[in-house]
Amino acid sequence: MADPKRLKLFRNIGIIAHIDAGKTTVTERVLFYTGRSHRMGEVHDGTAVMDWMEQEQERGITITSAVTTCMWRDHELHLIDTPGHVDFTIEVERSLRVLDGAIAVFSGVDGVEPQSETVWHQADRYHVPKIAFVNKMDRIGADFEATVNQIREKFKTVPLPIQIPVGAEADFRGIIDLVTMKQVTWLDETLGAEFQVTDIDPALLPRAAEAREDLVAKLGEYDDSLMERYLEGGEITSSELIPVLRKLTLDLRAVPVLCGSALKNKGIQPLLDAIVDFLPSPLDVPPIEGVNPKTNAIEERKGSDKDPLAALAFKIFMDQGRKLTYARIYSGTLRVGSDLLNVSKGVREKVSRIFQMHANKRDRMENAGAGEIVAILGLKTAMTGDSLCDPDHPVLLEPVEIYEPVISIAVEAQTRGDQEKLMESLGRLSEEDPTFRFNENQDTGQTIISGMGELHLEIVMTRLERDYHVSVNAGKPQVVYRETITREAVANGLFDRDLGGTRHYAAVNVKISPRARGLGNTVVNQVRDESIPENFFPAIEQGIQDAFSSGAISGYPVVDACVEVSGGTFQEGVSSELAFRVAASMAFRNAFEQAAPIMLEPYMSVEVLVPDEFLGEVLGDINMRKGRVESITARKAIQVITAVVPLSRMFGYSTALRSSTQGRATFTMHFSHYDLASQG
Repeated sequence: MADPKRLKLFRNIGIIAHIDAGKTTVTERVLFYTGRSHRMGEVHDGTAVMDWMEQEQERGITITSAVTTCMWRDHELHLIDTPGHVDFTIEVERSLRVLDGAIAVFSGVDGVEPQSETVWHQADRYHVPKIAFVNKMDRIGADFEATVNQIREKFKTVPLPIQIPVGAEADFRGIIDLVTMKQVTWLDETLGAEFQVTDIDPALLPRAAEAREDLVAKLGEYDDSLMERYLEGGEITSSELIPVLRKLTLDLRAVPVLCGSALKNKGIQPLLDAIVDFLPSPLDVPPIEGVNPKTNAIEERKGSDKDPLAALAFKIFMDQGRKLTYARIYSGTLRVGSDLLNVSKGVREKVSRIFQMHANKRDRMENAGAGEIVAILGLKTAMTGDSLCDPDHPVLLEPVEIYEPVISIAVEAQTRGDQEKLMESLGRLSEEDPTFRFNENQDTGQTIISGMGELHLEIVMTRLERDYHVSVNAGKPQVVYRETITREAVANGLFDRDLGGTRHYAAVNVKISPRARGLGNTVVNQVRDESIPENFFPAIEQGIQDAFSSGAISGYPVVDACVEVSGGTFQEGVSSELAFRVAASMAFRNAFEQAAPIMLEPYMSVEVLVPDEFLGEVLGDINMRKGRVESITARKAIQVITAVVPLSRMFGYSTALRSSTQGRATFTMHFSHYDLASQG
């Protein structure tokens, strides 16, 4: 149970970063030093506690966000390790939606990488305070100051280094803590569990004193009393600096920056101290707000066990056929056997069990209070983003933003017996992952699965075989196109038919016009006379929304169109909602065909890191793929190319890039926007 004193000692935090920056290695060290696990798991050996799925262990990457709880300085840390690969960005999105703080991990060699930017901006959108940890300081090419400068430039924030590294690359030994002005050195023989805190090496003192003065001066800009003490030249203690640092972090005005090498077991304990000192407890974040579905009034729920229960389901996981719902409790108390209202679905449910999770292991709980992140068994209808509340005090919380899939493949079961199992298994996978969709093509009878990238669909295929024992054949990846229009058009739709002995009649007139790219669709009621009664407009709107799902060129969804309903015909006694819905859909289709429709395809934002000598080959290849190079910047002996390339041209790019650069170039890509389909 979470009384206010205990809530003050809670930290709900996530570890976010670009793929391969070392998030999971950091998490494994956190679990070891807090006593939560008794051996260190390694990503490269496939033994990481938090990467417990087979596919994660084989590939050495995080695919699903894993939740755990550990203790440090009497504080209870609820920790979520999130994936870094862009195909699994929904895992980061839904984790950040329910977290209070985040640790952004950066590679000291690679600095701020594309997916680091994506996850940082996701955290900003949910107003999540952050601390930065510059990892891999023991690696050749590691540069702490360059990474700090990139954080400042790329995120337009104020990075505040509260440590500086002692030694660099193979000589990296420890850190100087600028808050306490002490040197910390880790003992290799204890796997980093023990460290020495000593006075600063005299040779390093001038650099440390300069960095400390810089930190105090920056903090003084935000705190008048600290600035006065600084100008007077008085000795400023750590107890004076920590509250100012904490306030700036919580207000999202600055980011404390630490450094270390997780793989070499250096720098983790000060990071844990920083989590406790600078990141928020549930009491430090504003009360959660939601809409009362009965009154439409905005209500807030304070982080207290005494307020009515309000929780958000942020992740669904199927475990041996049983549905686990991960939820963040914002207020109130959740009890085994109690009734819940799923406000998003309007359904009452019963809680059969509550678990505190440690990756894929679980500890049973009888109840859980405000601020806790738990897994619930027994909820049949819950999906990602659903609001779970006290049935007598419903409140609808802001849901999780869901991304649209951009790539599809056709799959078929290898045997007739597997076909039924296939549809059931795909249904379960889509419950877990809202960015994964599937549907049966009525024309071809094929099952089409859609996701965020080639790796995403590859993982789905592997899980079908291993977890659900369904063998499938897959077609080649297909791009999920969109359709839109390029000019205005007007048309009408007439529906006049006998159905089951009853006549249904309606006529609808519409005008369709293009909108700017990315603005989406809109339906506007412009009927100013009495030609269509107001009560039929919801049916008309529904008919048009149905028509948006399938364009006239190839049946892809329609985007960026404005439909104005200008009038129609209504006949007393024979006009029905069904007739208006069908007539509106027909009017839309007729107008769409006359509005010069075109196909749009997804364009990807691609970043390639390539050694100087292969720059020409890579640029030539991007050109051949109809890509547009936006910038080329030097990073030591590496050139960083950013480009926008049609997704249809990116299939098999990793193999082509490896062969043309002797395996020395790497690339990342994420969805950028939809635009006119490339020709040829």
